[in-house]
Parts: sequence; C-alpha cells; structure tokens
Amino acid sequence: MDTKNKKFHFIAIGGVGMSALAKFLSENGAIVSGSDISESKYTSLLRKIGVKINIGHNADLISDDMIIVASSAIKDNNPEIIRAKELGLKVNHRSDVLKMISDEFANSSNSLFIGFSGTHGKTTTSGLASYLLEKAGYLPSYVVGGIIPEINTNGKCAGKNYFCAELDESDGTITKYSTDIAVINNMEEDHLDYYVNGFSDIAKTFNKYLSNKPNQKVIINSDDTGNKNFMKLYPSYNFITFGFDDAQYSVKNVKTEGLSSSFDIFKNNEFLTDIKLTIPGRHNIYNALAVSAALTEAGVNISELKEYFTSFSGMGRRFQKAGEFNGIKIYDDYAHHPGEIKTTLRALKEAVNDNNRVVAVFQPHRYSRLKGLWNEFKTSFDYADLLIVTDVYSAGEDAIENINSQNFVSQLNRNNAVYVSGSIKQASDFILPLLKKDDIIITLGAGSVTDIGKYLLQSASEK
Repeated sequence: MDTKNKKFHFIAIGGVGMSALAKFLSENGAIVSGSDISESKYTSLLRKIGVKINIGHNADLISDDMIIVASSAIKDNNPEIIRAKELGLKVNHRSDVLKMISDEFANSSNSLFIGFSGTHGKTTTSGLASYLLEKAGYLPSYVVGGIIPEINTNGKCAGKNYFCAELDESDGTITKYSTDIAVINNMEEDHLDYYVNGFSDIAKTFNKYLSNKPNQKVIINSDDTGNKNFMKLYPSYNFITFGFDDAQYSVKNVKTEGLSSSFDIFKNNEFLTDIKLTIPGRHNIYNALAVSAALTEAGVNISELKEYFTSFSGMGRRFQKAGEFNGIKIYDDYAHHPGEIKTTLRALKEAVNDNNRVVAVFQPHRYSRLKGLWNEFKTSFDYADLLIVTDVYSAGEDAIENINSQNFVSQLNRNNAVYVSGSIKQASDFILPLLKKDDIIITLGAGSVTDIGKYLLQSASEK
C-alpha cells in the first residue's frame, strides 16, 4: 500500500512504537494526526515535524477518510474507537501499519527489508543496524522500539535501499511480515499469556513468519538453546549462523576492560574486521555480531563501519546512564524477562570494581509474566549485592491472587532482598538512605521504575 497522502490517525500516539510509525509516515508524505492522554518526549518530537496531536481523546478528531491506528492498550469504550466504528472504519493494530510500510520495501527488487526479532536484543540490534547505516551514509529507513541516542529518533523515512525494523513476537503479529533478511537473536519462553503451550507455540509462530518468504536469509544465533531447538524442528530454512562457538559468523580474541570490549569478527574462519564496543556485556558482543552478519549479507562492507560500532552508546533504556550524585551512579535498563535481567546484571558486575556495590531495583512487569516465570525470576538476581523489589507494574492487567512482589521477595530466601510498597516516588524515598558512595544502581523493568533515577537525583539535589 502506498501511504503517501493518506490520512492516518493514531490513538495513543505518544508511545515508543506508535510514534516511530507516525514519524515515518509523516516523513513519507502522509497526513498524520494523533491523540494521547499526556505529553511525552515522543509527542514533542512529532510536533516538531508537523504532526497534529491532541491531548485527550475526542470523537470529533475522527473523520471517515482516515486510517485509524490504535494502541493495544486502548479499550473499546474509547470515544475515538466508538466514532471510528460508527463510521465503519477498521481499527488497525500498529503491526498492520508496519506491514503497510514494510511491504513497500519487501515487494521491491531494489530494496532490502531486514527484520530483527527474538526474546531479547531486538531493540538494540535494530537500532544499531539503523545507526551504522545512517552514520555511514547509506540513507536507511527504519522503525525501531527505542530512541537511538546519537540520532535522537526511533524512526525515519529516507532511502529505499534498506529498511530496518524491530519485529515483535509477543502477540503473534510477527507472522504478518515478509522480510528479506530475518535476524533471530534468541528464543525463550515469554508472553505466556499468549503462548499458552510455551516454546512449541513460539516456535510455530516463528515458523509461520519465516514461511512468508521461505528463501530469505535467516541470521540466527546458534549458541542459543531455543534457536538450536528451532533449527532442529524446522531445518529447511536458509540459516546463516552466528555465535562464539561453531558458526558461520564468529568472534575471536575477545578482550574486556571496564564497560568496553574488543574482538575480531570472522566469516567462515576468514577475518572480516576488528570491533571495539563501549557498551558492556557478552550480550552486546552477540548484538554486534548479529548486525555484522546481517549487514554483510545485505552487501555492506562492515570494516568501513568500525568507528560507528565504537561510537554507538546503546539504545534508550538499554543500560542507559541516568545520572550520578555523591559518587553514586544510576543506570536504567528495560530488562523485564529473567534472562535479560541476569544478563544485564552479570555484565554490570563483571565491569565494575570490587568496591562497587550493585544495587538492583526491580519492578515486575505484568502479573501474568511474574506468575508464568516465577521460578526463573527467583534465580535472576545472583549478581546483585542488594535487591529492591517494588510493586508489580500491571500494564492494565488484573491482579492475580498471591502473585505479588511481597510474596516473591519472601520466597527468595536471601538477606539482601527487600520489598518496598507504594508508588515509585515512595520507593525512591525508601531507597535513598540505603545508598552509599561507590554504589551502582540499576533500575530494571518495562514500567515506571525508570523514574527512580529522576526522583533520586531530585532528592539528592534538595539536600
């Protein structure tokens, strides 16, 4: 579908995913408007490029010539949803719009649609690929799930040769896309409210997605257990493997120093380039390797991108420094799955000095995830010297009996874990007197826990 000159209206336009789509469409010549309940950094960015945004939902914003896009968080009783249905308009999910956009690239012989997926790492890999291509002058177009700090955007419509996108498997909508190059970082059990049969359902969804274009290149982490199982279940695809172990794209000569790492990348045991990263952890080496493999397969000479790997500081809310006070450093990370949390804490613990105490502040995201992965979460905090757990961020879910943060902490059987109730501001007030010089705080979760750093810095400045 050609989106130029079409009228799009986004209900809840201020989220990271919706705003990226809105920005792309506006830059591609569409007439874009939207509404949300409050201002955000994303609405501010959209206003600067001429997108009309209304604070508050109003039925009068809807006209019969619009393509309506609604966040999954929007309920049927929203006045704009009601008016759209009265006018006989289809209410599109954001995945429907990403399909409209991506099909323009996937159906062109001169374009490559590179999709990044997996339980973890898809925001960083899609953002890194977009960043590298942009800094090197390839004029990529992209829609990703976080702000790329150096570029200060989550979406862009530019050239037609490369389109990079983060593809979300959480609700099965990944099956709508037809990529030319599919990157699968890993495959673990998550979103068990949707994938009721666990891994087998997840694998079936990825199989359906890849079958949309069976001959595409599938860049896959062959060190990951879930990916290994997937390749055994569905061996017919054109798998191109990457990893530390026996893989087509591999890393050697890994060296780490503090938050940085350096390593060499090989393809079929032939040297491609050396890379230095300034973002920590083994998982980010995997992320860099995944992107290197994808871009090489897309015809890009990655040795020309070396300096941009080094200057990439990570995605917003992915091990992002939030501030510092009184010798205490604060980082914020979106990690909300057990595997992500353990990986992030391990990377931090291995990078800091012995006198740095790692203080993890965890806000469970959704009751259903906490219930489904309860035992896995219990073993995710071994690298934290002090663990503080706030109340669950429900994300609109109803509470589940006995599934709460207080019970979770009581079952950890560790004397360095504390439950704190109340608002995030109250949690911040509780945390502040527990801190001491040289502490490294990291907030973990996909909800409002990100505001802890802001409140701590405010409180410290008032003293």
